[in-house]
This record gives sequence, C-alpha cells and structure tokens, in this order.
Amino acid sequence: MSEKRDYYEILGVSRSAGDGEISDAYRELAMKYHPDRNPGDDEAVEKFKEAAEAFDVLSHRDKRTRYDRYGHAGVEGGAGGASHFHDVNDIFGAFGDIFGDLFGGGGRRRVHKGSDIRCQVSITLMEAAHGTEADLTFKRHRACKTCGGSGAKPGTEPEKCRYCGGSGQVVQSTGIFSMQTTCPSCKGAGSTIKDPCVDCRGGGYVKEQVERTVSIPAGVDDQTRLRLAGEGEPSPDGGPPGDCYCFISVKKHPLFERDGQTLICQMPISYSQAALGATLEVPTLDGPEELVIGRGTQSGEVFRMSGRGMPSPRYKGRGDLLVQIHVEVATKLTPEHEETIRKLAEHEKAHVTPKRKNFFEKIKECFVTHEEET
Repeated sequence: MSEKRDYYEILGVSRSAGDGEISDAYRELAMKYHPDRNPGDDEAVEKFKEAAEAFDVLSHRDKRTRYDRYGHAGVEGGAGGASHFHDVNDIFGAFGDIFGDLFGGGGRRRVHKGSDIRCQVSITLMEAAHGTEADLTFKRHRACKTCGGSGAKPGTEPEKCRYCGGSGQVVQSTGIFSMQTTCPSCKGAGSTIKDPCVDCRGGGYVKEQVERTVSIPAGVDDQTRLRLAGEGEPSPDGGPPGDCYCFISVKKHPLFERDGQTLICQMPISYSQAALGATLEVPTLDGPEELVIGRGTQSGEVFRMSGRGMPSPRYKGRGDLLVQIHVEVATKLTPEHEETIRKLAEHEKAHVTPKRKNFFEKIKECFVTHEEET
C-alpha cells in the first residue's frame, strides 16, 4: 500500500492557510475531479475522494490539530477518523452544503441576494465640478403589509409544498451523480398558497416609491455610476437586498466642453486684439480670470490655464482649462470703422474690393459691357 500524501500538499495550500483558503482549494479540486466530469476515469474518482479526505481533516479544528501534531496517525481509525469515505455518495452527503446546487444530499438551502435596480439623475457641470447632493426617486418592491409578506390571505397560512416536502429543492440522481435543482412546483419557495392575499395577489410584495438623497462627489463625469448598497429589491428567500445603481447625467455647458478633467473654452476676440495683444477676461469654474495674449495671436491658437479644469473624484488636483482663440471678423461696419480699415489695407498694400454697388447696377454694367464687345 502506497504512503498517503500530505493533506496540505493534496489541497495545494500552506500549513498556515485559513479556513476560507482551504474551502476554496477543495471546491476547485472537487469540481475538477468530479465523477460526472470524468466518466469512467477511476483515477479522477480516487483524487476526488483524496481531496475530500484532506478537506474533512483540515476543515475541522480538532482533527487539524491532531494531524499537525501526529500526522496521519493522529486522525486514522476510531471515531472521527479520516478514512470513513467508502464511496462518493458519502462525500455528497457530508459536503453538499458548500456546493450549493451542484451536489445533493442534505445541503443547506441557499439564499439569494435581491435584484439590483437603477435610477438616473441629471446635474449641471458646475454641480459636477464642486460636488452636490441630489434627491432621487425610484420604485422597488416591499413586503405586503396586509399579509406580512407571506402572500396568503390574512387568517390563512402558506401550505408546505407536497412535491419537495418544503425544502424548495429536489434531488435527481443518475448513478453516482446527484444534482440538486429548484422545485418546479413551488419555484423554490418551499410552500404553496391556496388563498392568496388580495392586495399582493399572492406575491407577498407590492411596489413602493422610494425617495433618497445621495451625495455626489466633485469631479464625476457623464454616466458615472454610484452604488446605493441595500437599496434594491428584497431577496425572495430571506437573503440580503439588492443594490440601487444611480447613473449620473451631466448636462452640457454653454461655455465649456469637457474632455475628462480638461475643459475647453472657445474665446472670441477682435482683429485689433489679436494684432495688438490684449488682456482678456476668461470665464472659469471659479469665476472670471485674466489671460494675457501677445501681439499677433492667430485664430485657433490655444492658451493653457493650469489647474482651472475639473477635479477628479479619486485623486487630488484639477485638470487644465484650454482657451482656444477665435478671431471674429466684423460683419457690420460704421463709416468710421470702414475708413480706418481701408487705410490699414492701403498701408498693408492689400487688395480689397471697392464699396459695394447696387446688385442690379452690377448686372446692368455686365450686360452693357457684353453688348459693346459683340
């Protein structure tokens, strides 16, 4: 007979491993060497039994203490020994509870977390920049007050499901493999309702409108998701409630475009400001600030104002504000302005059109010229 392997070696864990690490290691090996996944493989069955034996010892404090002190001799034979797994059905019966619906055989009934829900709130860019509090309204279910959540008409009680005996689960066996599934009759509830409550129609829950106030941190971007723990749907079988996820919509700003933490502002200036230089009053999130531009500034040129952009909800510091210059050309001129600009054009020796003539006069001149040529 070959010498038994070390239980810690079998599970692949250190001698200082905690209970959670030991359970996870066993679960992984049991799934890997499960007989149903390895049909006809006797070696896999032996490894399946070997892993169960190691877990049986290392998951119990007294057995593990004896094993650490005396080795295999400390846990073999007698009551509570490690050699009592004669076949895989013994393993299903002993450890079915840690596998949920995979193994049958006396496992504890699993509870489920309630469903998550979502809601949405809109805020301005300024609120996103400085942080704010927003009022939320969303709908979810709550236990019916009339029947106390049982779903049964007041004065009556739900009846134990005859199909599953009240467990909410049924076990189907095929050879050495057992599969535990939700009862098709009661849908896992473990009970059936003969006389349903008129208010919830036997469901046990009714919809309600919920109002909450949420703190929105500075720097959130469009479609940022905030989690409101425990504000979702209730669990159908006594588990924890789900969560509510709030999606934030940031409205567009008339002056600023946003790219992450960077803000972009289109700044219109006149030709004279661009040519001679100027001190501009630029809008920022904290109010107007001065920006000096030099002579000969070109349209499209970008000036960076450090630390004047959006903050980050995760890091310290702020992004930058990019001011893009747009030189505007006047469309309406007073006679004095036109005279000044024409003198400038003469100084630059630039070709400019004369004063506009009446459109019909231009057409008349065009036809007269054409007739003379012919």
